[in-house]
Amino acid sequence: MDLRTYTARRLALMVFVFFGILVISFVLIYIVPGDPVGAIYPQAPPYMIEKITREWGFDRPLHEQFLSYLWKLLHGDFGKSLLTNRPVMQDLITFFPTTIELATFATILAVAMGIPLGMISALKKDKIPDHIARIFAISGVSMPVYWLGLLMLTVFYYQLRLMPGPGQLDPYIKYPPTVTGFLLIDSLIAGRIDAFLNYIHHLIMPSFILGLFGAAGIARMTRSSMLEVLRKEYVRTARAKGLRERIVIIRHVLRNALIPTVTVIGVTYGMLLEGAVLTETVFGLPGLGQYATRAAIHLDFLAVMGSTLLIAIIYSFANLIVDVVYAYLDPRIRYG
Repeated sequence: MDLRTYTARRLALMVFVFFGILVISFVLIYIVPGDPVGAIYPQAPPYMIEKITREWGFDRPLHEQFLSYLWKLLHGDFGKSLLTNRPVMQDLITFFPTTIELATFATILAVAMGIPLGMISALKKDKIPDHIARIFAISGVSMPVYWLGLLMLTVFYYQLRLMPGPGQLDPYIKYPPTVTGFLLIDSLIAGRIDAFLNYIHHLIMPSFILGLFGAAGIARMTRSSMLEVLRKEYVRTARAKGLRERIVIIRHVLRNALIPTVTVIGVTYGMLLEGAVLTETVFGLPGLGQYATRAAIHLDFLAVMGSTLLIAIIYSFANLIVDVVYAYLDPRIRYG
């Protein structure tokens, strides 16, 4: 089976995966005790709550609500959020770009920090650089992101005044007209270099915090993979042939060691796209994490369903991309 056929097959199987997630999520959400209308409108009189409940169909049997939701979903309608009183699709389009920008910057930093640290740790096994890299990896996994975020805001924003505070832009910077929903792209389209650079400045600290967490896992996986590859016969053969050490490390060791590392990178990016709730909250970034959390707290079922489906799509495509990258990193891999 060639790569194109495998990709098409995986895309077809995703339909069944999404349907299973849809059924399980719908049932779990709707069996949660609580009144969504009463949670959002606690001061509303009983007749008003009854009217809204009837209008939104919450008084109908569960299977009827599911079939109605499925029918609307097939027509591209994710329903309407009780909390924002807007279509869920519009909310996702509004909040998700910020999460994509944050996750992309964080993943780039994670790869830039994690792979070199893992390489150094493997090549200097049981030496001082290896111990330092392992301490870094353990610290990156152990430190709570909200604590590190508050610490960095206190030091670099409040005390040293070197970095901007929470939010996407400084108060004196006007937002560019919305075209794509991505603030970086919209800034360039509008020719607003000031907004573009200011937003990048605001992304540095939250991206570094999330990137530090991702780099820890990438560094540990790169180290263990390289240590295993370094013991292979073809590495000894390459050295015996007189190849320079740099060529041996990059072409023969690193390329084969990256296969399990790519899995960690893909999973990390998918987790960040899911929504870094605490980081977005600490730094005041209006992303998917904040939206989904607020919807869950207020029992906004349709918003939670929309967020869940979007997260499922993200993870499915992240896993598919990782499998495709495998084939490019190692031509021996065949899917069948």
